[in-house]
Amino acid sequence: MKKQPQQHSSRGCQEPRPHVAPSAGGGPGQGGAWRRRRPLSLLPFLSLRDYGFCMAALLLFCLGSLFFQLNGGPPRFLLDLRHYLGNSTYLDDHGPPPRKVLPFPSQVVYNRVGKCGSRTVVLLLRILSERHGFNLVTSDIHNKTRLTKNEQTELIKNISTAEQPYLFTRHVHFLNFSRFGGEQPVYINIIRDPVNRFLSNYFFRRFGDWRGEQNHMIRTPSMRQEERYLDINVCILENYPECSNPRLFYIIPYFCGQHPRCREPGEWALERAKLNVNENFLLVGILEELEDVLLLLERFLPHYFKDVLSIYKNPEHRKLGNLTVTVKKTIPSPEAIQILYQRMRYEYEFYHYVKEQFHLLKRKFGLKSHSSEPPPKPEFFIPSPLETEEPIDDEEQDDEKWLEDIYKR
Repeated sequence: MKKQPQQHSSRGCQEPRPHVAPSAGGGPGQGGAWRRRRPLSLLPFLSLRDYGFCMAALLLFCLGSLFFQLNGGPPRFLLDLRHYLGNSTYLDDHGPPPRKVLPFPSQVVYNRVGKCGSRTVVLLLRILSERHGFNLVTSDIHNKTRLTKNEQTELIKNISTAEQPYLFTRHVHFLNFSRFGGEQPVYINIIRDPVNRFLSNYFFRRFGDWRGEQNHMIRTPSMRQEERYLDINVCILENYPECSNPRLFYIIPYFCGQHPRCREPGEWALERAKLNVNENFLLVGILEELEDVLLLLERFLPHYFKDVLSIYKNPEHRKLGNLTVTVKKTIPSPEAIQILYQRMRYEYEFYHYVKEQFHLLKRKFGLKSHSSEPPPKPEFFIPSPLETEEPIDDEEQDDEKWLEDIYKR
């Protein structure tokens, strides 16, 4: 006989039921139906339908942006959407954004003369450009100062299209922007005693500076050993090409310009250089009085040179500046120096003219002249201008008016 399954009485042990948490709508004891718990979401206050609508709108925006970039413009359906919503734009409602207020002048060119402290000034400019936010435009070309007409056109175009305010610097002879239809920038520069500049360049090409023992080998790798160790007196007294004209006629072409006659030592190039200094250069300083040069630059161009003197006097910067000093320099004999003076007659006439103009500027702003004794000059040289030890008080003029006159050159 088959055994019948035993029936458990209601009073016996009952099978355990799985525990189910009551829903928000009430449990079975309240007569409500069981509901499923809503899945968790990042935005608990949105329904699934609202959440899906937001994601669809985001996807539509991303696709529209993609089509805009791929096709070079907005897709057709975005244009239709704009037409449907109306043609009003931000510019229609608010007008054009205000133009960026540029300092004056906002275009400055420093066509730096070689071996006249330019590396020290460029180090300062790198610090100043980061501090004041102007655009420092430099060039890796160091040995091409004379340009063809096409090269001038290309360089002027590149400079003129730089973001303003900019300061462009390069070893290059004066460029006449207006001749090529460009806006003439403000020029600045620094020169030094011509013989001292020549000696610094002579030994720098051979032995470099304190930045590295191999610095000179990189700049003049093809120089023969007998040329590298050529005695400076032999070079001058025996009239080697490096120590005679036209190689010694170096400073004036930076101010005369790109005309072929600017490279010929003579009155024409000298007078043209003076004319450009008066008409196109805001300041031409003297390296022997560099601190005064920096003071005037800070006064004339504060948006470029503010705090330049305090940076220059900082001990950390002094350490960097000392690395640019030419090594193994020797002084030629008095006879050789006198010959250099004769060959550099026009260079010295220009140097003393610039020095006189620089001292006039210093007097206008009440700066004292503390220049060292000039080297001996032969009798045929024009006498150097008297250097003012104290500012002149009887010539009073408003500094701001003087500065405006300089900018109008």
